[in-house]
Amino acid sequence: MNPFEYRAGELCCENVRVADIAERFGTPVWIYSKAKLLHELQSVRAAFSAVDPVICYSVKANSNLSILKLLNEAGSSFDVVSGGELFRVKRAGADTTRVVFAGVGKTDAEIRQGLEDNILMFNVESEAELDAISAVAQSMNRVAPVAMRLNPDIDGKTHAKTTTGKKGNKFGMDIERHNELAAKVLADPHLELRGIHMHIGSPIMTTDPYLQAAKKATDVVRELRSRGHKTNWINLGGGFGLSYRGNEAPPASEYARVIVPLVQEAGCRLALEPGRSIVGNACVLISQVIYTKREGGKLFVIQDAAMNDLVRPAMYDAFHRLWPVQPRVTPPTDYEAESIPGCETTDIVGPVCESSDYLAQKRAFPPVNRGELICTFSAGAYGMAMSSNYNSRPRAAEILVDGDSVSVIRERETYEDLVRSELTD
Repeated sequence: MNPFEYRAGELCCENVRVADIAERFGTPVWIYSKAKLLHELQSVRAAFSAVDPVICYSVKANSNLSILKLLNEAGSSFDVVSGGELFRVKRAGADTTRVVFAGVGKTDAEIRQGLEDNILMFNVESEAELDAISAVAQSMNRVAPVAMRLNPDIDGKTHAKTTTGKKGNKFGMDIERHNELAAKVLADPHLELRGIHMHIGSPIMTTDPYLQAAKKATDVVRELRSRGHKTNWINLGGGFGLSYRGNEAPPASEYARVIVPLVQEAGCRLALEPGRSIVGNACVLISQVIYTKREGGKLFVIQDAAMNDLVRPAMYDAFHRLWPVQPRVTPPTDYEAESIPGCETTDIVGPVCESSDYLAQKRAFPPVNRGELICTFSAGAYGMAMSSNYNSRPRAAEILVDGDSVSVIRERETYEDLVRSELTD
């Protein structure tokens, strides 16, 4: 299901011309498809329906309140990694008893906040955190529900900066310590061990790492039960692949094919924390060409979206498809081809004062002139969520399209917004 299609030579989102949105709201601008967002959530739910999973959308991928509200109304729960994210999902109307609280550095205040909101469980990442949760729970005369995040030492074959399940990563506790840690929970009247959590990175483009993780998780659950623990949950995190190039990522059903049988065999509830795979392809970033120039034997297209808007290319060497909104050249099937008829090797850069400020380098790209629009595809995950005001640039507007309807879900920031919280006296 692709809501961003070229029709009669120009890009549309659902039933709306992208150029009309840019003219009305300015650029850079994020444009979301409601239909795509809900379609991807339903795809995950349907793929894993045999085990009635709790789908906890990963808020860190995109935390816009309207996005959270739509997902909540569609039956999603949430995975949060901070008190601020928990605040957001409550504001969006979420049932916090289905919320999972992850993150390696929860403060006492955040632990208290989670307990007050009766969250489903904390994903515990260290023995020190177990102690802290116990202490806060004791002070509140509560029993804290926890899942041990175990590091299974599995290589997800993803970028070094987004792998989380290998020994030596900052996430989780060594899987070899699971009996020792579980015994500590069992002996503590203020802790309840609800399950096992494993997240091995993102995006994971093959199913084998999940098969390995699910096998290790079910083995741990069996052993813990044999020692008297009432452990009923397996949480395999998120990290499902996203097709940034075309169709390279497996569908949710392929991940389910290797995970579901093992969860059924273990007789556990399944929690999942997808984020990127739900929101990533539901959004594009539209920018406008400011200048073009030829220097040093290279062609540069300078447009008004920058690394402060979309940091992924600079931070992760990430690939995004880019193409004009009203192109002179038909969009290719292979955006990474060295040579495309009618195109020239181009660096597509932004106005931020950093050499790393680019959206694409050495990319075959058609000719564009000042004022024309460029689309950066697959921008919904870790786009606006990681944006900043670097170079004192106001953050862009966010727009939601629902069929023929267009609505603002975040207003464009102003210069006054940049300094609103700062004091001079």
